[in-house]
Amino acid sequence: MSNSRFFKKHKPVHYLFALCAGAFGVSAVWVVAAKPTAVAAEEADILPKAFINGEGPDWRTLWEEDFVNVNCYEDTFRWGEDGVIYCTGEPIGVIRTTEKFTNFELVMEWRHMKFAGNSGLFLWMIDESLEGLEPGKLPHGIEVQILDLGYAEQYEERTGSPGDWFTTHGDVFPVGEATMDPFPPVSPNGQRSFPSKDLTKGVGEWNHYYVRAINGEVRLWVNGEEVSGGNNCTPSTGYLALESEGSPIEFRGLRVRQLP
Repeated sequence: MSNSRFFKKHKPVHYLFALCAGAFGVSAVWVVAAKPTAVAAEEADILPKAFINGEGPDWRTLWEEDFVNVNCYEDTFRWGEDGVIYCTGEPIGVIRTTEKFTNFELVMEWRHMKFAGNSGLFLWMIDESLEGLEPGKLPHGIEVQILDLGYAEQYEERTGSPGDWFTTHGDVFPVGEATMDPFPPVSPNGQRSFPSKDLTKGVGEWNHYYVRAINGEVRLWVNGEEVSGGNNCTPSTGYLALESEGSPIEFRGLRVRQLP
């Protein structure tokens, strides 16, 4: 499906969130604090966007006390006084929220600190996949991919094959026993929702994710624009998780709002 057809299909959603942003008086200027209530966007885009920054009624910060280590080292994730969550990338594993979520909105910023870095945000994880999970393994759930732009180049150099089954701009897909019907465009195997636009910034630059998850449907906005998602997700409730996957990455402005 072409980009124009995709956005025609989802135009009402963009319009809705532009109205919501105006209704809540959302500002595009954030301030970083030790346990931040907001984070500043370093670059402004002159084009109009449905930019949700986590300010307004019922939004709250997710911080160290809101997470439990599943299968990482004690020092894999560090919570900085500057409001940044530092992840070493070693070992491969996750930290999960102490609370389960069903319908929610989430915002975060992230930046890879190494070329070809890999990470992700897990939604609605399957409980059984977390039990006894060893370092080096990942749980089952819906993943919002977080890849550096250099990952595709490195993959092709390492394998000699084209990296046509993934992108570096915000894929959304089920992992393990989780299932999802991806929004188009989709990957060749039909499992991943590919982004309709290439909006991710490269290593060392901050990127903004806004995730909206309601009634088993997930939608992802990258740097202010909706690009990917899916519906009929199973499960559609569960823990959220930050992923460590082999390279250093930083997160900030991680905030969530539960929805009815």
